[in-house]
Amino acid sequence: MNILGLEIPTLLLDLMGGFCVLVSLYFLWAKSSTYWHWSNLSLLPYFLLFASGGQWMLAGLQVTYLLFGIHGLYLWHLEARRARGEIRFNEPLWYGVTWAAGLAIFAYTVAVTDFSAVWNWVQFAAVTLALIANFGTTRRWAWSWPVWIAVNAVQAVYFWHAEYWVLFALQFVLAAMSVVGWRAWRRDERREVAFA
Repeated sequence: MNILGLEIPTLLLDLMGGFCVLVSLYFLWAKSSTYWHWSNLSLLPYFLLFASGGQWMLAGLQVTYLLFGIHGLYLWHLEARRARGEIRFNEPLWYGVTWAAGLAIFAYTVAVTDFSAVWNWVQFAAVTLALIANFGTTRRWAWSWPVWIAVNAVQAVYFWHAEYWVLFALQFVLAAMSVVGWRAWRRDERREVAFA
């Protein structure tokens, strides 16, 4: 891909994004807000990678992820302050606005995508599941992890087809990491119920 006269191999974009995602999941296990910084950092290389291949739904998903990333980071900050008894905030507004913006971006990318190509339906399935999973992640709900595993399965098929080999291999690593995250978050939920 050529950016400002500089030729950047797609494999490099693939590697950069994959590294950031792996680091981000380490922090997500612990529900640390550092997760959002690393996740957001992965978005530029992935946006460039997908835009260069004309995969507009996946490119648009990166923009949606950025909205969720900013939203999630601030939402976790608000929730931490609420837990300490410092503030109350308008939850329906904060939980709904970014979700609506994400759906608007999704609708736009669907509108500009040619669905006569069968592989674009696979993109559609992956993006739809990813939006659902990301919503659950912003709320720290354990059910988001199995949805991420489904995203990884669908994306593995698509990335094999697109010959994004790092992203293809990464889906298996991410799925395994998601199993660990799912167990940890379910354990946290059981602990919260026991203390309630």
